[in-house]
Amino acid sequence: MKKELFTLLGFAALSTMLVAGCAKQPGEPAASSGVPDTPYLTNSEPVGALPVGEARESSGDKDDVVLMGRIGGSAKPFIDGLAAFTIVDPKVPYCAEDEGCPTPWDYCCEQNQVKTNIAMVKVVDEQGQPVSQDARELLGVEELNMVVVKGTAQRDDDGNLSVLANQIYVKE
Repeated sequence: MKKELFTLLGFAALSTMLVAGCAKQPGEPAASSGVPDTPYLTNSEPVGALPVGEARESSGDKDDVVLMGRIGGSAKPFIDGLAAFTIVDPKVPYCAEDEGCPTPWDYCCEQNQVKTNIAMVKVVDEQGQPVSQDARELLGVEELNMVVVKGTAQRDDDGNLSVLANQIYVKE
């Protein structure tokens, strides 16, 4: 009986030491959650998001906008060296890998729908300058992630929509 009690007490003491050793010590950084630490990511979804197609129809140059879309629209939706990428309206179905499509984010099956349901997202700093870091690293995003972006609409001469974004919320 005494031996069992000592074994139990020894196990309890060892368990306590292990737990205490794993506890965060004062001044120690918190464990990484895998989410990049950047001022451009937000933890709460901006309200009033419009799907890309609707925003293309209703947003004028310099309007404040909130858009929702899926990263994609081409085989390479990210701009190397910049925090910029294209998003496509969620209503447009992307191609399935099991249908033999190695890059489902290029929407090769739905190119006609993509033309009127795509927007460029450019993450900009406080001075409105593009952030010169790859969006995949800066935001922890990848092809087909659903995102909500908040910023200012910008139109080119052909009417294409870009968003100078200062907030990104990653839905999935």
